[in-house]
Amino acid sequence: MRSVRVKALLVGLMLLTLVGVLATRESGPDRMTTHLVGQGAPPIEGTTFDGEAWRLDLQRGRWVVVNFFSTTCVPCVREHPELVAFDEAHAAADDVRVVTVAFADSSSAVEEFFRSNGGGWPVLATDTGRIAVDWGVVAVPESYLVSPTGFVAAKIIGGVVQADLEAMLVEARGS
Repeated sequence: MRSVRVKALLVGLMLLTLVGVLATRESGPDRMTTHLVGQGAPPIEGTTFDGEAWRLDLQRGRWVVVNFFSTTCVPCVREHPELVAFDEAHAAADDVRVVTVAFADSSSAVEEFFRSNGGGWPVLATDTGRIAVDWGVVAVPESYLVSPTGFVAAKIIGGVVQADLEAMLVEARGS
């Protein structure tokens, strides 16, 4: 009987400690989901719609926006023109590349979307599940800014806006 009380007391203390830790730590989506920021970017490689091989590590020397996308995601569809504008603004300087990684979507739906809505950057739409897992993607849209040296400089949860991407790029270049 005494050992049952001791075990119950220990379990109670552990629960109180857990509640205390959770109640006093920083919260919010950025705190929980920025584990890659400052770390080396996980590998990305795949084949684009045009049958071209694409690898993140071959993009060293320029910034890369990695965008996880699905055609069934309303914020993804809404952010698409912003990504197109951002990509077009950097096309002449060729200082930033965009790549889209399809998330839980059919290759044909993603290809049709991009052919109809623009976006001349590489799109990986087949066998992308492992990429999403490696990057810790839980839901789309999620975007990452990868530095020219291959480190994740920033993460955006939710739809992107061109002005915010530009500001994030300026900030990352300064640090």
